[in-house]
Amino acid sequence: WICSSRGYFSCSYRCDDFVVNDTKLGLVQKVREHLQNLENSAFTSDRHRKRKLLENSSLNSKLLKVNGSTTALCATGLRNLGNTCFMNAILQSLSNIQQFCCYFKELPAVELRNGKTAGRRTYHTRSQGDNNVSLVEEFRKTLCALWQGSQTAFSPESLFYVVWKIMPNFRGYQQQDAHEFMRYLLDHLHLELQGGFNGVSRSVILQENSNLSASNKCCINGASTVVTAIFGGILQNEVNCLICGTESRKFDPFLDLSLDIPSQFRNKRTKNQESGPMCTLRDCLRSFTDLEELDETELYMCHKCKKKQKSTKKFWIQKLPKVLCLHLKRFHWTAYLRNKVDTYVEFPLRGLDMKCYLLEPENSGPESCLYDLVAVVVHHGSGVGSGHYTAYAAHEGRWFHFNDSTVTLTDEETVGKAKAYILFYVERQAKPGAEKL
Repeated sequence: WICSSRGYFSCSYRCDDFVVNDTKLGLVQKVREHLQNLENSAFTSDRHRKRKLLENSSLNSKLLKVNGSTTALCATGLRNLGNTCFMNAILQSLSNIQQFCCYFKELPAVELRNGKTAGRRTYHTRSQGDNNVSLVEEFRKTLCALWQGSQTAFSPESLFYVVWKIMPNFRGYQQQDAHEFMRYLLDHLHLELQGGFNGVSRSVILQENSNLSASNKCCINGASTVVTAIFGGILQNEVNCLICGTESRKFDPFLDLSLDIPSQFRNKRTKNQESGPMCTLRDCLRSFTDLEELDETELYMCHKCKKKQKSTKKFWIQKLPKVLCLHLKRFHWTAYLRNKVDTYVEFPLRGLDMKCYLLEPENSGPESCLYDLVAVVVHHGSGVGSGHYTAYAAHEGRWFHFNDSTVTLTDEETVGKAKAYILFYVERQAKPGAEKL
């Protein structure tokens, strides 16, 4: 009962209204909370979905279309650690030379730390002894990581640390020459494989490998290893005295051939430039093996004349390697700086015939002198101390472009237009009944 100016009256209906209004407000509040929960749930779900997409971006970016079907891109890039593109380009090229790569991947792992330090991360300093590092082991780990397909890019920092330890020329983060790095890398791999690690010689594996027979081996600085078995060839160097006609012959092992770009082609910069003839790889090989008269600064000490005389020099290839590495000499020193020869050199992707450069071509088989391209290292820029290195390589019938951590599928036409710095050719395997291309 409520007292008012008009008297007492009942307010039960007002209480009911309050109850109803209260109930309505509660329902509205619940609806609002439900809608808010739905909105939050949708937002959270969307956030999880985006996160999932980001997590799977490495896998999604590795899917490509081949003949209308989707297939996984299993190639892995290499992170640039600070002007280390020179190293990345060489590592990607070597990883696609199957026989060479498979040898290292099949090596047993080496435990570099024992006792209390086993299994622990070590923080490397330059004061640590060289006996705690193995170039072969870190090279093996890097090759194993490159074609697993589990990540888009691998960081070769452990390998780079070992390079710093055993190759002082490559310490620091300045740009380096990819060809120079390749030679140092192969030489040090060869030396470590000869001596083994922790007293265990790894040359035993080479001896047990039937694919690398004694006839394929070329000894450089001691016993043969997989490095010399794959890349090793032999040159015959003939020098003739122009005064008495005395001929001197010398056999020199090699892991690669450095070829000059003939001077008449050095102004031609692109493939489509029409002025003058096109420079080809055959022109560079011919310049390397043609008879050459040595100038006054390279007089030959004739044992018959007992003094230095004018002479001629000619190279023959006495033995071809299983993998022929050709380095085009694009950098030349002048009085003050090192200039780059930016000439485009046309090179074959298949069927490079080396028979005409052999010392005894009649003793070679029909297919043993033919080579197919497997990798190309390219230098972009104007000087050896600057610019950028990338690599093209063939893997299971497809060509890839390796630009540090980025790997893309490409085609033969694009590869053929590249201004090659280093070319890797693999000896074609003879097939029974196959016709010569």
